[in-house]
Order: sequence, then structure tokens, then C-alpha cells
Amino acid sequence: MESIVTLAITGVTVFVSWRAFNDQSLMARLILWPPAIARHRQYERLLTHGFIHADWMHLLFNMITLFFFGRVMEVFFSQRIGSLGFLAFYLSAIVVAILPTYMRHQKDANYRSLGASGAVSAVLFSFVLLAPWEKLYIIPIPFGIPAFVFAGFYIGYSIWMDRQGGDNVNHSAHLWGAAYGMLFTVLLEPRVAAAFLQQLLNP
Repeated sequence: MESIVTLAITGVTVFVSWRAFNDQSLMARLILWPPAIARHRQYERLLTHGFIHADWMHLLFNMITLFFFGRVMEVFFSQRIGSLGFLAFYLSAIVVAILPTYMRHQKDANYRSLGASGAVSAVLFSFVLLAPWEKLYIIPIPFGIPAFVFAGFYIGYSIWMDRQGGDNVNHSAHLWGAAYGMLFTVLLEPRVAAAFLQQLLNP
């Protein structure tokens, strides 16, 4: 089964998030809370925060995106570094995407962050490199948007919102996750960069 890792990640994330919705002590133990890392060396929070979500809508959006694009990228990665390589890519993306946030807020006892968005962004932007003209359908837009156009708007919006702040969304993790996804993919298969440019010029 080619998408077994994607399905496993999705299943585990849904289960853990569901449990945390009904268990605030579990939510508090898994969430990224910088003082717990700085003072108590609970470094696992850099990873575990990616398996819990704020609510069902947050969870649903991330898991639908992961399900559709993760299956494609799992095949790509598995052909080069195996299914466990794809799993390592996803888990490392959770950590890498959140590190700048942690560094910025490591002394802020009021800051918390959760969700798989950083890793999901890594998977999505890795896909964009492979298929820049693929149409993405974003609710409520009634027509498909080329993947590279969506990526450009997504990056611009995330940068702007990260500077604005105040909406309780970790846009920094989205940006760093996207950057990590593209960098990891190009380092794994350098020919992807040239193929991406060629596709852009020859739709």
C-alpha cells in the first residue's frame, strides 16, 4: 500500500487530537509551551505539538491537505529513501518549522502553539515543486488555482500576517515548514529545481 505512512500519520494525529480535545491535561502536556522546554527540558514538545489541534476545523483542514498531497509525496520520497524516509521528513518538518517560533518565544510563559500546519506546509510545498501547474481547489474559491500561484499568495499572506500578529495562528511555522519542504526535496533530488523551472516556462 503506497500511502500507508500518510494514512498512519493521519490516523495517529486524528486520534491524539481527539483525545486531547477531551483531556486538557493531555493537551497541556503535548502542546508547545516554551518554558517547559527551557526549564524542564521537555524537548519532546517540539514534536508532540504537531499531533494536537485547537479544534475539529483546524484538524480537518490539516488532515485533508495531508491526505491528498501526502500520498503523492510519499510515493516520491519512498522511491528514493523509502517509506521510513518520508516519515522522517514529516516528523523533522514538525520540529524544523517550530524552531524559530521557540527561539522567539522561549522566555514567554504566555505563549503556546499546536498543530501540524508546519509539516503539512512542508508536504504541500514539496508537491508544488513537482507539479507547479497542478490546479488546487481552495474553498470557497469556485475554480482551480495553479499550485505555484497559490504558493506565492500563501507565502506573501503568511509573511504579512506574521508581521501583523494577533490572530492566534503560527504563520512563522507555515513559512519555515514550506521552506524546509522545498529545500529537503531539492537536496534529495537536485533535478527537481530545473524541472520546476522548465515546467513554469512550458505550461
